[in-house]
Formats: sequence, structure tokens, C-alpha cells
Amino acid sequence: MTPISPRQFGKITLFFAFNFLAAFILAASAQEQPPAPKTAGQQYKNIQALKDIPADQLIPTMQFISGALGVDCEFCHVEHAMDKDDKKEKQTARKMIEMELAINKSHFNGEVEVTCYTCHRGLPHPVGVPILTVNGTKMPEHEHHEISAQESLPSADQILDKYLAAIGGAETLHKIKTRVQKGTVDTGGEQYPIEIYSEAPEKRLSISHPSFGESVTAFNGQAGWLTTPRGVHPMNAAELRSARIDAQIYFPAQVRELYQEFKVLPGETIDGHATFLVTAKGAATPALRMCFDQQSGLLLRLIRYTETPLGRNPLEVDYADYRDTNGVKIPYQWTLTRTNGSFTIRITTVQQNVPIDEKLFVMPPIPETPHP
Repeated sequence: MTPISPRQFGKITLFFAFNFLAAFILAASAQEQPPAPKTAGQQYKNIQALKDIPADQLIPTMQFISGALGVDCEFCHVEHAMDKDDKKEKQTARKMIEMELAINKSHFNGEVEVTCYTCHRGLPHPVGVPILTVNGTKMPEHEHHEISAQESLPSADQILDKYLAAIGGAETLHKIKTRVQKGTVDTGGEQYPIEIYSEAPEKRLSISHPSFGESVTAFNGQAGWLTTPRGVHPMNAAELRSARIDAQIYFPAQVRELYQEFKVLPGETIDGHATFLVTAKGAATPALRMCFDQQSGLLLRLIRYTETPLGRNPLEVDYADYRDTNGVKIPYQWTLTRTNGSFTIRITTVQQNVPIDEKLFVMPPIPETPHP
């Protein structure tokens, strides 16, 4: 055997070391790749019409159907046995979903224009005959402030500037670094405590204490999660976009950075206050409709939408009882309304620029198999 020179030995050693390092890096990279998100068909039993949508979109989509038809889950599903096909309504729902998807694909380039609500309007069965009116008039869904021909709507910038000034101005607002609010939640049938922790620029965590156990909704600037006695649920992409808006402690000053397209329309009359309606659209933010008091400039109502494969789920927030707190006006009451009900939060104490334990904003471990 020909002896190996020290130089050859060094080359061989370097060759093996390089290959070992490359293999190690490739293996590590493979391990670091996150698993592909599951589809609804992979995670849940007996999913057919919606089997290819992301698994985390299934529940919001079911919530949309429930709101569009004005029904609860048991209208289509067998209670505690959601995968069973015992009810005729479930078979019908599958056909209706396939019809909606086909219409949007064929006529609207796949955009969600026709939805369950287009025909159902909150009823289990669509009304196929025009509704008769009394004296030739119909009651409007909302009372709107009429803008006369002589009046002109202000620009979005004018309305948003007045809003920012009304709450105290950008300089005063940016002096607020943290906010701790305590109060109660009123669901109409139960009252229980709630604490809300906010930290600039976009961290927010609420802890409520209903009778069935503690509930947490949190966003730490990057991740979001919901915690109930059943476990921890990580927010999906749509939920994260909404949570980021809720967490903006400087929202009055940041709204024009978060959104790029604004439109002004005549607004509704809310509790006797005429409003201007400003719609806002952004590339990576949920669409908003904001109603501002024409006199005070304060935000009275915000409606945002969460996209689902079958349509938009709306959330309406009505703000009231604005009070000056350290030079900044903030609402001490807000009512959240979804398609399945509403609840009101009333704040009793507010502390600003106080220390908040950063551990609150650490996301807890997520179970390997989330609860369906």
C-alpha cells in the first residue's frame, strides 16, 4: 500500500469534514421546515364540499353559514356527532356550497361575490317572492344622516385629523406606553370580571372570568392565541390580522399607515349622533368601516370583516362613554356584536404607563393535536 503523505491526509480529512458538515446542515434544514398546514379533509372527519380549504378556516366558515341562515350548528349537524350524515339539511348544505363555489368560479373569476347571505338573508329558507310593502315604503336597515346637495363630505384626511385631535393629539397619545384596564363583561345573562393589558405599539391581552372558566385572548406583536378551559388555540392568519388591529394602542395615529385606500360616505345616526362613514382597505389588514361623530370627531362604531372561503364574517364594535385619561380620551364602554350575539365591556379602572409583566405576552405551548 502506498503511504499517504501528510498533505494528502489533510485533503482527505477536509473532504470528509466538508461532507459531514453539508449533510448535517441539510438534515437540520429538513428538521426546521415547518410541516405543511393540514386541510379540513385531513384534520376533520367526513368533510366533503370544503375538504380542500385550510383546516383553520373550517370553523370560521361554519360560523359564516350559521350567521347567514340565522341557525345554530344543530340545524345541519347531529349534536356531539358532527361527522354523521343523518340530517337532510347537511346534504342540502353540501349542494349549496358546491353551487356557490361554482357560481363564483364561473362568473366572478373565483372572487367571493355570491354568498349564502345573498339569498338567505338570515333565514333558513330563502324567500322567493318579493315582500309586500306598506304604503309603498320599506323600513331601512339603518337610519342614515341625509347629506343635502349643498353639503359636501369632508375628505378622509380631514375626518381622521379631527379624530386624532379629539382623542388628545399624536404627541399626547405617544406618551402612553402601557395601559391596564379592569371592568366587567355583560353578556345579557351573565356578568363577570375582565382585565385588559396593552403595551405599545401592538401587544394586547385580555383575561375574562366567566362561570365556565378563565378565557384569554392575546396578541404579542407576532403571534396570537386563544385560551379556554379546553386548551390553547393558535390564531390563524385571518384572526392574526384582526388581532393586530385590536392591539394598536396608537390606532388613531397609525390608521393611515395601516391602510392605504379610504372612502368617505354618509354615515348612520348612532344614538342620536350623525356620523361620517369612512371605509378603509389595506394590503394585509382586514377591511374596515368606521363611523365618526360629525360633531366631536370621536369614533363611535367600527366594523371589520374576516374572510372565509364562503364569505365575510362581520364584527361590529360600538364605542361609548369616552373619558379623559392622562390627557387621552378613551372609551370606557364598548359593545361587540357578531352574527351569533353580542356582549358589552364596561371599564371601571384604568392605569397607564404602569409596568406589565412581559411573561403575560409569552405564548403558551400548543398541543400537537388542536381541539376541533
